[in-house]
Amino acid sequence: MRILLTGTNGYIGMRLLPILLDSGHDIICCVRDKSRLSIDSEIKEKVSIIEIDFLQPPNLSIIPKEIDVAYYLIHSMSSSTSDFDKKEEISAQNFNRYLQNTTIKQVIYLSGIVNEQNLSKHLWSRKNVEETLYKGNYNLTVLRSGVIVGSGSSSFEIIRDLCEKLPIMITPKWVNTKTQPIAIRDVLNFMTGVLGNKKCYNESYDISGPNVLTYKQMLYQYAKARDIKLLIITLPIMTPRLSSYWLYFVTSTSYKLALNLVDSMSIPVIANDQRLQQILDIKPMTYLKALELAFIKIEQNQVVSSWKDSMVSGRFDKNIQKHVTVPKRGCFKDQKKIMLTNPEEALKKIWMIGGKTGWYYGNWLWKIRGYVDKFFGGVGLRRGRTHPDKIFSGDALDFWRVLVADKDNRRLLLFAEMKVPGEAWLEFDIDKNNILHQTATFRPKGIWGRIYWYLMVPFHYFIFGRMIRKIGLPN
Repeated sequence: MRILLTGTNGYIGMRLLPILLDSGHDIICCVRDKSRLSIDSEIKEKVSIIEIDFLQPPNLSIIPKEIDVAYYLIHSMSSSTSDFDKKEEISAQNFNRYLQNTTIKQVIYLSGIVNEQNLSKHLWSRKNVEETLYKGNYNLTVLRSGVIVGSGSSSFEIIRDLCEKLPIMITPKWVNTKTQPIAIRDVLNFMTGVLGNKKCYNESYDISGPNVLTYKQMLYQYAKARDIKLLIITLPIMTPRLSSYWLYFVTSTSYKLALNLVDSMSIPVIANDQRLQQILDIKPMTYLKALELAFIKIEQNQVVSSWKDSMVSGRFDKNIQKHVTVPKRGCFKDQKKIMLTNPEEALKKIWMIGGKTGWYYGNWLWKIRGYVDKFFGGVGLRRGRTHPDKIFSGDALDFWRVLVADKDNRRLLLFAEMKVPGEAWLEFDIDKNNILHQTATFRPKGIWGRIYWYLMVPFHYFIFGRMIRKIGLPN
């Protein structure tokens, strides 16, 4: 089949793509920015890639006419706290317009369980998108999922952060809300199982795991599985906004996502429909089994995708290409270089920078900077990195965003997503003479930007100077 995969760079899309390729399908990856499609070059050679922003007026000539199936994996919950529902409706309407002159037969949409009368804004928006997609000139299959549990999923990472960092939690009352989590593997099995299945045309199904749990029970079961002592004290006085701040400061989630998640966590998310399990003969795994498999992937360094790499986990919500060219005028620079005796070892160190590896010198100072950034509303250091030794353009790397990751040309360019009075870049480049150039560039904004730079100069002298030596000199 020829399949259009929207949201290819997202958590689900990145995991669905290799499965579809292994099944022999012809895949058209639909992304907003080709340069940040975080897949290996060998996979890129097997797919077609087109750039579309579904929030913009459609250019109907972009999408090929011959398409059999499309996966609709677009959402805007993390990008806004006020108008994401309108954005999601516009995206769905434009999606229908793009497909109106194609040979499309089926669209598969991953939504959320919407069985309650009073829905959160997030779940109402998902239902509204579903109704919009039903107006398209194709057969729609809707999979309504509960909380998705898997390595790198936002729900899993939030639970992980809470349990690993807070042995005693004072929590809001929504931790007593019931939900029905489902393993990412089961989600993918359902998504591929309905592909081209005419029995599933123009149908909406709930998909879930076998366990109905409160969020508190999910936390306790996680703690038990990881042999962590945990005490949860629930207070009814924590408002949604206070709950959002609590999630934001304790976990790696962005504030926008935290606010929208809290809004949804007060609504029970329980499946009323098990028809698809019978149709596809799928028996979903338990919550504990999903946790076990997630940690196997983490321990083997095989996390395929993470929500943290999405653009909305940081300060970007649009194209990052305008930042790829580092400005030369009106900037402060800290430039250092060192002759390499083992350039391959240095390149390996550069490609492992950040996350658990750290920054090679003064890691405690980097951590303090992360705490300060989080306090002032930035991303902090909690995002880490998805892979221990792989970097792709567009990836999150602690409080940086990867702009260029060109290993063949031995160049890594990072852009700061931390809260600073200006714009900051950090570049590593090994030239043809095997000299490593390390350049920190800062374009200040106003007088405060200049004051900030001069205050940081002493720290830059020690941190950047010793960092390049740690990278460039043999162990």
